[in-house]
Amino acid sequence: MSASKKRLRYTGLWVALLIAVVLAPLASSLPDGLERVAEDHGFANSAMSWWEGIFPDYAVTLISLPAVSTALAGVIGTILVFALLIVLGRLLAGGKQAASLPKQP
Repeated sequence: MSASKKRLRYTGLWVALLIAVVLAPLASSLPDGLERVAEDHGFANSAMSWWEGIFPDYAVTLISLPAVSTALAGVIGTILVFALLIVLGRLLAGGKQAASLPKQP
């Protein structure tokens, strides 16, 4: 991978992390569309009873400051998604790179 592609990749990561840190604490605490439908129809608690998720309500439960907790959840989520996409990209590109290599005599 060229240096410019690596620079672009990591610049994108830093921008995403900055957005997660700055904007995540500003997110509304009101339920989003799917959560609101589940509350309106009375199955919100039963739908989540078997799985609380990694970051319930977009927060890290070990941190008591709400803004810091939400920002940290955003950072962790961003890094996890970035890592997943890197691995997936390498897996998908691996077959293409092997197929495009010239055959040795």
